[in-house]
Amino acid sequence: MTQTEEGTPLKTVLADIRRRLAPKYGEREAQAMARIIFENLKGWNAVELVIRAEEPVSDFIAGRVDEVVERLLKDEPIQQIFGVADFYGMTLKVTRDTLIPRPETAELVDLIVRENQRKDLRVLDAGTGSGCIAVALARNLPFPEITAIDISDGALAVARENARTLRCDVSFLKADMLSLPANLPGEPFDIIVSNPPYIAEKEKGSMEANVLEYEPATALFVPDSDPLKFYRALIGAASAGMLAEGGKLYFEINPLFARELAAITRQAGFAGVTLLRDTEGKERFLTAVKPTRD
Repeated sequence: MTQTEEGTPLKTVLADIRRRLAPKYGEREAQAMARIIFENLKGWNAVELVIRAEEPVSDFIAGRVDEVVERLLKDEPIQQIFGVADFYGMTLKVTRDTLIPRPETAELVDLIVRENQRKDLRVLDAGTGSGCIAVALARNLPFPEITAIDISDGALAVARENARTLRCDVSFLKADMLSLPANLPGEPFDIIVSNPPYIAEKEKGSMEANVLEYEPATALFVPDSDPLKFYRALIGAASAGMLAEGGKLYFEINPLFARELAAITRQAGFAGVTLLRDTEGKERFLTAVKPTRD
């Protein structure tokens, strides 16, 4: 780097970040990471990075930048380095106990918000993790009553903190999706939404180290012998009375098992079973309606 008496110019530091990270992450992702690094270390947005391009960066901040870049080169996700992730216009806390919210999950939230603008809807978020879905729906549906469950104490602690920080009214409960208790608060629900573990064990070989080593395996993987076990449990509970008549299921799903899951949902008596594609063209979401009795 070219260094002045006061420090290294910001534009040089940014260029060095991109140079070091681009071979691993690509030029576009490296540029985004450079922006995120300074947003977290200095509170500067993209416009300020341009305006301050010639300003010197102190040795202290340059050292912090170097530490972050080294951790990124060792596959640690940038969201866990800083402990926050952007999701649906919010900044959420994340830890090793939670998944990092994905763009696909934001698409699921968007779908629910577009299709449901009736007031006072009762919503169950099953497997809430960081609380990203529950909190986003609390902020974007009209006066909903939201219950969110997870089996992980660590995840629930993070979710509660996110709801508290963003001033959202969500009821969080510890519960196992595979053996859901009867009469959850808010039951019967108008909406059951879930992004449960859905990656088959056999898919591990094609996954990146930053996911395998830094995100909770229990929130990611299902056995090859029964990759749809969480969906089966939720569909069974919804059929048994947890979902109100006319209520809707919204699932984020594994495209590998989309058709099989659709068939299971239809066999359980649900109507309007629909598979929807994400922005990459993959069958990523399933929606269904519980019929009303005549």
